[in-house]
Amino acid sequence: MKKFVSILLVGILLFAFSVPAYAATQSRAVIAADLTEEQIEQVYSAFGVRRGSVIELRVTNQEERQYLEGYVDPALIGSRAISSVYVELLPSGSGMDVTTSNITWCTPEMYMSALATVGITDARIIVAAPFGVSGTAALTGVYKAYEDMTGRKLDDLAKLISTQELTITGDLASQIGSMDSTAIVNELKLMLDETRTMTDEQIRQTILSIAGEYSIQLSEKQISQLIALCRSLEQLDTNTLRYNVEYVQGTLNKLSTARTEKSGSSGTAGEVIESIGSFFDRIGRFLGL
Repeated sequence: MKKFVSILLVGILLFAFSVPAYAATQSRAVIAADLTEEQIEQVYSAFGVRRGSVIELRVTNQEERQYLEGYVDPALIGSRAISSVYVELLPSGSGMDVTTSNITWCTPEMYMSALATVGITDARIIVAAPFGVSGTAALTGVYKAYEDMTGRKLDDLAKLISTQELTITGDLASQIGSMDSTAIVNELKLMLDETRTMTDEQIRQTILSIAGEYSIQLSEKQISQLIALCRSLEQLDTNTLRYNVEYVQGTLNKLSTARTEKSGSSGTAGEVIESIGSFFDRIGRFLGL
């Protein structure tokens, strides 16, 4: 009997020690280096995580700038690291769960789409700041957390293009809304095999055709940005991007449904559902579904 109890106690102790170690490998909090201790507590509160229960990393403004400079208005980058992220890896097939707190420019759907481009498709992510900030720098924190957890370095080119996508989508979103801008970018991702053989003018006409389906007027600057993004995306593996677009389709569908339940189907929410619905219809036709 004593031997049985001893074995049982050893088993319980081994389990108790193994759970935190396992959990720690599956999540990270990446804290912006310029936050005060009080502000750090605020972002942990937004994460819903007790400080000390998860491995903590730091991200500096210099690290953020290596991906943002050249793509983002310097005013949006700022000179301090403020955006912090909590990243928890999920089992394959779980999809993306992204929420934000005090992030004024980037939306969950924009993060989802950009992260899928770099190859992050199954994760729970919370982007938070102690006060309102654009959130453009948050991707750097996600990259850092993912690489630290998996021990796998993400492709540097993919990280740059993912950041480029986020900023272009954000610029479009300020004019046409984040759902429409994300949908347009993802439609272009589906066409990369075709755009490789197109001239810039042919891509321009394709972009105008897609925008017309959404009854959207794009400026010449926005069209040029989308052409540049196509040329960047063409450097990545198109089969992987196609898969990830389908992945984004599912997560955006869940997000739009949740918004409808919260806001009702009238007005802006109704327009969101109509826009997302038409996006899914076109993806289905493109894929032959």
